[in-house]
Amino acid sequence: MTSEDFKYIIPNDGTTVWYGQRTLNVFGKLHYLKIVLKAYRDINSFYKKALQNKECYYGPFKGEFGHFLLHNLPFLGHLHQQGVKIHYCGMALHKAFLVDDKGNPIVHTYHELRDFFAEVPSRANEAIPPADVQKEIDVFTEKARKSGKAFLNIADKDMYWFVFRNWQLKKGRQHVYAIENVYKTAQENSCVIFPRKKGNSAVTPNNGGPWDYLAIAQLVSPYFEKVYITGHPSMSAELQSEGNIEVCLSADNKVVIEKCCNAGLIITQHSGAVHIGCYTNTPVLLIFNGRPPIKGLIDTLRFRKNLQGGHLNYAFTPEQIEEFVRSFPKTKK
Repeated sequence: MTSEDFKYIIPNDGTTVWYGQRTLNVFGKLHYLKIVLKAYRDINSFYKKALQNKECYYGPFKGEFGHFLLHNLPFLGHLHQQGVKIHYCGMALHKAFLVDDKGNPIVHTYHELRDFFAEVPSRANEAIPPADVQKEIDVFTEKARKSGKAFLNIADKDMYWFVFRNWQLKKGRQHVYAIENVYKTAQENSCVIFPRKKGNSAVTPNNGGPWDYLAIAQLVSPYFEKVYITGHPSMSAELQSEGNIEVCLSADNKVVIEKCCNAGLIITQHSGAVHIGCYTNTPVLLIFNGRPPIKGLIDTLRFRKNLQGGHLNYAFTPEQIEEFVRSFPKTKK
């Protein structure tokens, strides 16, 4: 972490393996220890078997974008790099990310789950999907269990949240493919803004307060030839294009990835979008409408470490946003 990062984190707030037991009584701690030890056994057994047999089942992923980018995509990239044939169950909308640096799929089979985020909010990997999607998950899970192959069922909430995410931090268990080589189409003096919305203009300690994203786009537009406003329609504020500001919300992540690859800067709240830059080689300005500290930032920084995506930049007011953009190089090196 940089000295600036330390200004904005909540110390000792990281969701490490042992974070989950800190408020439990002695009996709760013993029960939690059993959960942790079983999770380690299951994960290590899966990992050893997958590497030995060069084939595995993994899923279902049905959750937040940030969890996909931090805890799932880089692990799948690592398995693929090790020559493991992956049978994956996850959101169809993430398919564009699941390629290597030449555009080849990194999963052998893809049991796709339809986009249901207009119906159900995302949360970690704990979203409760509609009945038809759950049926698809059940089909995949049964096939995986009957296959005799290594199977990591990441629907196991405690295993996934407390152990698996942290287990991956050991060096060599994540790999990021440079998808910029696949999706970059131009070298632009452009900026990408993710107009994230949270509930009814909610203020949260993780995300801060709501922003007027069109006002931000107008604020930075004099410093760029193009300003793209993009993201998933169900999770983004509705805005209209004007001048050199182009609204291109899309559930097709190829659109989102291309804009980020071509851009010199990504501007976003503290959300999963901050991690796209690790894959597209694009600097990120994290904007937080409120006063620090930023809850969850310590985890964001902990889990970004393996991705080698560069440091985050911060702004807390429109004035700080403009000051940063004014002095920032407008195209990637």
